[in-house]
Amino acid sequence: MEALTAPSVIGPVHALLEAEAPGILALITGTEGPSYRPIGAMMAVMDGQRRAGSLSSGCVEADITLHAEEARANGRPAQVRYGQGSPFKDIELPCGGGLDVLLVPEPDRAVLRDVAEAWAARRPVTLLVDAETGAMALGEGETGWQGGRFAVHIAPEIAFYIFGKGPETSSFAALVRSAGYPAMVLTSDDETLAMAEAAGAATRHLTGPKMPDDIRPDDRSAIVLFFHDHDWEPPILKAALETPAFYIGAQGSQRARGLRDMELQALGASAGDLERLKGPIGLVRSARDARTLAVSVLAEVLAEA
Repeated sequence: MEALTAPSVIGPVHALLEAEAPGILALITGTEGPSYRPIGAMMAVMDGQRRAGSLSSGCVEADITLHAEEARANGRPAQVRYGQGSPFKDIELPCGGGLDVLLVPEPDRAVLRDVAEAWAARRPVTLLVDAETGAMALGEGETGWQGGRFAVHIAPEIAFYIFGKGPETSSFAALVRSAGYPAMVLTSDDETLAMAEAAGAATRHLTGPKMPDDIRPDDRSAIVLFFHDHDWEPPILKAALETPAFYIGAQGSQRARGLRDMELQALGASAGDLERLKGPIGLVRSARDARTLAVSVLAEVLAEA
């Protein structure tokens, strides 16, 4: 089946691997007060000027590039502070907080390649960086300091499996793809398939109400159904509930939810299974416009992630 991967989170890692010359990896290792990006966010600097990723709203990237060149010339990692407590008084953070950045010259390409391979295989991985030497390794743990090493835990991107037909399905697929998430649309409708393909989603043509045997959602997957013909839902949802997907939901009213639950019970679904199922879906209740519903459902999925 088509790969459900997207490079957004580790774009800087891919950029460093693709660059002809060694670059610099910049990491946010600490924040104080409000922050545009989270701890562990990454940016790459290549060829002295080109950048991949960002660590702020654009207020420090140019200066980071200058410090990255100094770190490359010295051949050792450097730590830079911006905002509160920074010696660089001419650089202000609009959020008013503080930002700590670790610059690592010539990061280990073999370890970065291992990170990229784990990402492609949808395996969680933790990158460990020695702040003094720049040595890298794969390890365990959440993002944060582990003694003198900084850890960046990288979870697989959320993957969306979207079943359904019509504007709700295609609108949701287009929104998910525009946000950079991997998505697959599974439908029996040719027009919906065409619109999903135009949005950049992977597609599968369904010939009946079932989940294809080779579709194996993991625990970083969301399964969302947009059917008006609710007869298609129970077999697909029963199969979905047998996966570790963290979000499973179906479009429809509270009455449709009640009928759906009875059919799922008849198929052998337990009370615990039904508790996992979202419906009606979306944070905006009774949304009737396809675009509003798409935004509402995506927000609910991300709130559950």
